[in-house]
Amino acid sequence: MTVIFEDNHLIAVNKSSSEIVQSDKTGDTPMSETVKQWLKEKYDKPGNVYLGVTHRLDRPVSGIVLFAKTSKALSRLNEMFRDGQIHKTYWAIVKNRPPQDADEITHYLVRNEKQNKSYAYDGEKANSKKAILSYQIIAQSERYYLLEIDLKTGRHHQIRCQLAKIGCPIKGDLKYGFDRSNPDGGISLHSRKVHFVHPVSKEEIEIIAPVPVNDKLWQQMVFDR
Repeated sequence: MTVIFEDNHLIAVNKSSSEIVQSDKTGDTPMSETVKQWLKEKYDKPGNVYLGVTHRLDRPVSGIVLFAKTSKALSRLNEMFRDGQIHKTYWAIVKNRPPQDADEITHYLVRNEKQNKSYAYDGEKANSKKAILSYQIIAQSERYYLLEIDLKTGRHHQIRCQLAKIGCPIKGDLKYGFDRSNPDGGISLHSRKVHFVHPVSKEEIEIIAPVPVNDKLWQQMVFDR
């Protein structure tokens, strides 16, 4: 666990692709508990540590996870996430070149709870939710392309599903059509940057998460830039 931002109200952590944000059926220790323990030890707190989970990041995805250290920050952040006031930028490595070097794409996603998977359609379907993102190619290697993605909506598996729909499944993402897994079991999708107005101090905040240091392809892609 690597802390990349902290003040009196917020803490942001750079998640690895193997960590879970909140408890699930695996029984693995969630990042929320790890961060609580870190705060408890750092500040020598005798009682329980308050920590609010503001959003999730899929287990196989790496990058920024933002937590609230106060109830005031949590309620305001939850509202900001709902209203689209927190701008998130992702990086994804794909093998196939997208149809355009840069584009905004819109689909209608239908979530299948049993499969824990979403399906993208060009038109509205029953129980579908509109999903919009923009992407641009920012680097490439001999076999892969690095895309920068700005989310306009926040849907279940949105980036994974929409990129697969345009023929560009994310490296390692077997669920959405990539042909083989990554060695660490993760996928090459990274929550790179968040930008927002601080819910308490009202300052502009920008947090950037370094890409995984032990992944040669990530390091090569970033170095090439």
